[in-house]
Amino acid sequence: GLPQLVDGKPFYPLTPEELADWLRRFVEEDGLSLVGGCCGTTPEHLAEVVRTIGTRAPLDRTPVFQAQVTSIYSAVPLEQDNSILLIGERSNANGSKKFRELLLAEDAEGMVDLGRSQVRDGSHLLDVCAAYVGRDEVVDMNRVIQRYRTEVPVPLMIDSTEFKVLRHALAMCGGRSIVNSINFEDGTAHADKVLPLVKEFGAALVCLTIDEDGMAKTADDKLRIAKRIYKYCTEEYGLRAEDLLFDVLTFTICTGNEDDRKLGAETLKGIRRLSEELPGVGLLLGLSNISFGLNPAARHALNSVYLHHAQEAGLTAAILHSARIEPLHRIEPEVKKICEDLIFDRRAEGYDPLQALMANFDGVDVKAKKAREIPKDIWERLQWRIVEGERTGPEDDLDLAMQEKQPVLIINTDLLAGMAIVGDLFGRGEMQLPFVLQSAETMKAAVRHLEPHMDKEEGTTRGKMVLATVRGDVHDIGKNLVDIILSNNGYTVFNIGIKQPIQHILDVAHEHQPDAIGMSGLLVKSTVIMRENLEEMNRRGVSIPVILGGAALTRKYVEHDLRKVYDGPLWYAKDAFEGLSTMTDIVDGAARPEPSKPKKEKFVVTAGNIAAAIEEAIPASTIGRPEPEVIEPEHASPDIPRDISYPAAPFLGPRLVEEVNLQSVLPYINETTLFQFQWGYRRKNTPLAEYKQFISDTVRPILHSLGKQCAEEQILQPKAAYGYWQCVPEGDSLVLLHPEDQSREVARFAFPRQNGKKNLCISDYYRRDGELDVIALQVVTIGQQASDIARDWFAADRYKDYLHLHGLSVEAAEGLAEYIHRQVRGE
Repeated sequence: GLPQLVDGKPFYPLTPEELADWLRRFVEEDGLSLVGGCCGTTPEHLAEVVRTIGTRAPLDRTPVFQAQVTSIYSAVPLEQDNSILLIGERSNANGSKKFRELLLAEDAEGMVDLGRSQVRDGSHLLDVCAAYVGRDEVVDMNRVIQRYRTEVPVPLMIDSTEFKVLRHALAMCGGRSIVNSINFEDGTAHADKVLPLVKEFGAALVCLTIDEDGMAKTADDKLRIAKRIYKYCTEEYGLRAEDLLFDVLTFTICTGNEDDRKLGAETLKGIRRLSEELPGVGLLLGLSNISFGLNPAARHALNSVYLHHAQEAGLTAAILHSARIEPLHRIEPEVKKICEDLIFDRRAEGYDPLQALMANFDGVDVKAKKAREIPKDIWERLQWRIVEGERTGPEDDLDLAMQEKQPVLIINTDLLAGMAIVGDLFGRGEMQLPFVLQSAETMKAAVRHLEPHMDKEEGTTRGKMVLATVRGDVHDIGKNLVDIILSNNGYTVFNIGIKQPIQHILDVAHEHQPDAIGMSGLLVKSTVIMRENLEEMNRRGVSIPVILGGAALTRKYVEHDLRKVYDGPLWYAKDAFEGLSTMTDIVDGAARPEPSKPKKEKFVVTAGNIAAAIEEAIPASTIGRPEPEVIEPEHASPDIPRDISYPAAPFLGPRLVEEVNLQSVLPYINETTLFQFQWGYRRKNTPLAEYKQFISDTVRPILHSLGKQCAEEQILQPKAAYGYWQCVPEGDSLVLLHPEDQSREVARFAFPRQNGKKNLCISDYYRRDGELDVIALQVVTIGQQASDIARDWFAADRYKDYLHLHGLSVEAAEGLAEYIHRQVRGE
């Protein structure tokens, strides 16, 4: 691990013996073949490693190999489940006018943005070519790779015919890249230059089916050349089948020349035959060549249909612009048929599919095609913008809409209709939380544009809510999501923050006369506080409608137990959208709900069930009373073996870990919890393979990018304190002793005892034989800055960024706790 800053000095957390012991285990138990030290290890550490490991042979392993390419952030399988490897084509100076202009302007930021946009559009890796006549290709390629290797999260395909360019680029890439390409146009001469480089850097390789007779156009020639290149690469240079991606070559079928008509079908035959006769190799196409000569809108359609048939034939990878590929079901049946007739050269008297396709898209450019997908009706378009979270150009639409409607009507009838669709999609599992927040950002921006044109009385709210996290609870993400959803659906929310006592909640309610009070809490003890709040409201004669929400609550606990407690109307909301629905019911005059009858249901352990169990076992009315009589230890019987060899404490007293590198903490983050529960990217009805691809392509790059930003801008600042103290048990308490004076007590912890079962208590597990035992304690933080920045982003209506930062902060704190805990276990 990386060194820490402990009590003002650099500190490596493992002793020489511990490091050697861990590495011995990795060799003997896991089959690790190579071990060594890192920053922080000393000559003593390495001497102990050499002494301990000696000449041990690693454990025999049977590795399951998966062909992959990598960036410094992630690995991408060359063979994708239920898909093909999508290689972005736009970072290529020969094929992309936009990239070429950025390269000539030496606009590194623009090139990085273009690379990232391809990743957002679904590319698994990027083809990078910096060749341009009259320029130094080595310098240009270095400029691109230097930025792409750290700022674009996916692996790279290095596209160049120049040996020097390939060597420089491969040396700079922090991962396994693909070299594009070799062929046998001049026999093996070019291949003999490139193949040693491929071998040296462990790269994968694109092989073009070209030989001395030219480009292979028939399936027979494609297979013949591919077999020749395969044999040469594997037998002469020791490459594996999975290292090779054969480009069987795509030629345009859109020239009208008789010789070109069957080239698309021949390529599909070639893919099928290579797949059968060269098992294990990858099969690649430069897809867009098939449609060269057509206008862009027609090309998108033909490319999409051809890709489908190539995939069915066995294609595993394609160089393409993934944002311009349409799923087959989205292409009009007539257009699909024309494209297939063109691909398989199905002509008839008076019918030429090439002419039919050109006529179908005559005068239609890409922008016009996109315009057809955006609703033409202004009111439908406003709803569409909200649902899609589309913030580009809404001001023009809103100005146009105000020529026909008052701003308040636009909000209440059109924009809120869009938010209603968002809520419905979210409820059906068809929209994930971050995209809901994106819609809310668009809604907020639209309302902000309309507000200056509204009279004060026009701003009348649909209803008002006072919203707070209850006393003793610091969690605010759920509460703030309620604020976002309600306020963007026409309600006024007085969000008064966390740790709010009932007195302040009621003071704000008295001032603003809301339609409801919303109380939120995540902690189990917050459920008890909520009950106390309801009882206090009864005592004061306050019967305003109350909505309760939070992770510790269950519907049964609120609607059955707490409704019996509160004299006013009380509702439970499992999430922000149920809170919105409930708020609408309240404003519409819904009747006071009665306590529900408890259903017999299978008990599932949840925070809410624990809360209900606590409420049952420890009624709120007992809080503050004297503790029950202590059960003496002899009544308890923990299953502790008595022949224990007790370890000695590595040191006594506290240590302050003033600085932990964030890079050390990130591997301890639970991605499932972060992605699904903190960020809301849930699978729901999505097929597993598709969901995994979504996580890999979209969600994990967010983690990488945000983690890098948090490190560079010091948003997350991991710190910790931990230590060891000698201790003795006294009844249910544990007494901690001063490190230098065992007669002095420095702290005392009282632990609860089980009710029933074995009546066990934590203190039962410490030595009572007259010898001193040892307890380890730790506390961690990722710093106040995380909360401050998150609040700033929330206030700036950056809801999606706020959600991502808040979730990462929470899980980074959990990861840091595990990191320090691991250190304690190691010591």
